[in-house]
Amino acid sequence: MVFFKSLFLTSIFCFVLTANPSQAKEICKVTDPTGTPLNVRESPNGKVINALRNNREVEILEIDFDQQGRHWAKVAGYYQGRYRVWGWVIREFISCYKS
Repeated sequence: MVFFKSLFLTSIFCFVLTANPSQAKEICKVTDPTGTPLNVRESPNGKVINALRNNREVEILEIDFDQQGRHWAKVAGYYQGRYRVWGWVIREFISCYKS
């Protein structure tokens, strides 16, 4: 009986540790509704330096605004096994959710 109580308490403890929402990872992906690659810029509304395809997983490093008040996100992620900081994209074309 002691074994089962111990097993039960251990199970609850493990569930609480794994179910903690503060430990959930945020996943963000490019979701440009036009279906074309999303322009990446050197600064908010700056020169285009790259493009990212839809569904590319990205990490948002920073948020800023341009002179028109639009939200921009500085994004990074893995490409060919290397972590890269790509640059700035319009924030509304990045969708994020908790894993």
